[in-house]
Amino acid sequence: MLKKLISAINLRSGKRNIIMSKMPVRRNPTRHTIEEADIGEDSFPHVPIPSRRKHGSGSENDSRSLEGDYGNVALLLFLYVLQGIPLGVAGSIPMLLQSRGVSYKDQAIFSFVFWPFSIKLLWAPLVDSLYLSSFGRRKSWLVPIQYLIGVFMIFLSYHVNSLIGSEKSGDGVSVYFLTFIFFMLNFLAATQDIAVDGWALTMLSRRNVGWASTCNSVGQTAGYFLGNILFLALESADFCNKYLRSEPQQTGLITLAGFMFFWGIVFFVTTTLVMIMKHEADDPDADSEQGILDTYKQLVKVIRLKPIISYAIILLTVKIGFAAADSLTGLKLIEAGMKKETLALFAVPMIPIQIILPLIISKYTAGPTPMDVYLRAMPFRLLMGLVYAFMVWISHGVQSSPGVFPTSFYAFILIVYALHQVTLYSMFVSGMAFHAKISDPSIGGTYMTLLNTLSNLGGNWPSTLALWLVDGLTLKSCIGAVGSCEKSAPLEEQCTQHGGACETNVDGYYIESILLIAIGFLWYIWRYKKVKELDRLDISAWKCS
Repeated sequence: MLKKLISAINLRSGKRNIIMSKMPVRRNPTRHTIEEADIGEDSFPHVPIPSRRKHGSGSENDSRSLEGDYGNVALLLFLYVLQGIPLGVAGSIPMLLQSRGVSYKDQAIFSFVFWPFSIKLLWAPLVDSLYLSSFGRRKSWLVPIQYLIGVFMIFLSYHVNSLIGSEKSGDGVSVYFLTFIFFMLNFLAATQDIAVDGWALTMLSRRNVGWASTCNSVGQTAGYFLGNILFLALESADFCNKYLRSEPQQTGLITLAGFMFFWGIVFFVTTTLVMIMKHEADDPDADSEQGILDTYKQLVKVIRLKPIISYAIILLTVKIGFAAADSLTGLKLIEAGMKKETLALFAVPMIPIQIILPLIISKYTAGPTPMDVYLRAMPFRLLMGLVYAFMVWISHGVQSSPGVFPTSFYAFILIVYALHQVTLYSMFVSGMAFHAKISDPSIGGTYMTLLNTLSNLGGNWPSTLALWLVDGLTLKSCIGAVGSCEKSAPLEEQCTQHGGACETNVDGYYIESILLIAIGFLWYIWRYKKVKELDRLDISAWKCS
């Protein structure tokens, strides 16, 4: 459910991938190429652990010391931590909105917040090509972008309470304005990501450039953890009263407004220090042989390849069957009574699993046909959607009192989620291996970014649509009064305003789950042979020249 970030710290998995084996010498406007691998692909609860493919002469890098680069590594790590903060906060907002009783259509609107990282390819060439040489190629973007992030966060700190409304009442939520602000915040974070990815290649010495991927993986994960899981825990009065206080209070240790204000100040202070104290080294590859228009022409040339057209259709449609499970399950558990901070904390024991799984799976995707693993895993991932639906269904009946679940149910959630991770990472790692296999080495960065952009969009639009449709498929009746159970109905016509209570007769989540899983299996039958065919296609068919 959390848009969060699709895991091994120096291998393939999680949310990101990088191809940098020839990066230091290739002249290419999109050479930062740290591709986002589906922030929104994972369902609840998830700590995105970005990762990259191993690159360059790894053994050589391992044998050299970091002498002379300790400060640069620390700076990169901190910049990526900053990048993860707005992503983590944005990932926590759907849970906060759900506890305020907003409609799923409102959740669908807010889900557009997670799109910028999926489409940053559209403006990445601009960030790489337009800059003030006197100020620094990357600092020309990094400094103003981080100042703007600080402005947005401080602005939000003064207005977020009025924008997000009060607990258990969605009436005061300004979903459209909240979506706009967080969309812009994530747009700025995605742009900062492009700038930092590019700066990493010149900030570090050539022998240590491989540490850029580790800085990104650890830094963004830590930032997301701070902005999402730690924030939700410390914002919760129940969690703080139970574990951190001797005397109960009505609020948590921190508030969303205070959290945003603090990090807004941190952005201002640290950006100023970077601007004044950090010199950007000259980039020998700055004068690219390709201009902005040439880069976009190159993208068009790739898109026109017949195998790419076929594969694009696959990437844009393959995740339809997973949309209900991935985008709605966590929200439905909160609706059933589970505390949002409890749900978020489930991500913590999953971290070791998300690190180990790609290491194991990659052994089976290293051959000439990595998509075989992809096809084997897909039916099991579709079936996990039924298990998720069953989990939501029994959540209403296992509570000893409202919001109190037995330990056995929590254990069941962890087991189910761990099994789901096996299927998810099997598909993800094999997909990334296939992308690396077919990418034209002459434009590897652009090629990989395009494929991952298509993959991201293929996960985003079904999730947004699934959130949008679930209210329309849900049937409710007003018990004890005459009124409407539609949240979009005028306040004076709503059931609760007349002393009644809305009772769910048919939950659209279950209808949607079954329909989408059925569509997923039909898709599997339809595209199975085509995926096999593309996997066995000669590499020359994927080349632009």
